[in-house]
Amino acid sequence: MIKLKKRGHASPGIMLSPMIDMMFLLLIFFIVSTMYMSELRTIPVKLPVATQTVTQSVVKFSVTIKDDGAYWLGDQVMGEAQLIHRARQGKKENKDFAVVIRADENVPYRAVIHLLDEFKKAGITRVGLATDKEARK
Repeated sequence: MIKLKKRGHASPGIMLSPMIDMMFLLLIFFIVSTMYMSELRTIPVKLPVATQTVTQSVVKFSVTIKDDGAYWLGDQVMGEAQLIHRARQGKKENKDFAVVIRADENVPYRAVIHLLDEFKKAGITRVGLATDKEARK
């Protein structure tokens, strides 16, 4: 009778390289998806271009003035009185309340100044003006 050699029973090893690959893929997925979630999603307007801009990632009260003179808060069109009323409510709830005005580049300067003046009357002094970054050549 032929005797066969006994083979050792080695325990199966855990292959780390596929697991590491999956972790890197998940990391990339979450980084990219977070970048898309942090974008400011509002009404599209053609903003004026500026060379010295600062990106603000969190904007809670973004007012858009379209070239036809309509006021938009986020994705809702509203009148000036309703807009100022909502801003007053936001100021009461948060002492660090700030407004960002996104005005189309074709909006008359007086319309932006008028809105700034109305916010000032409402007691809102932290106001920013949105611009696009200058395209690099």
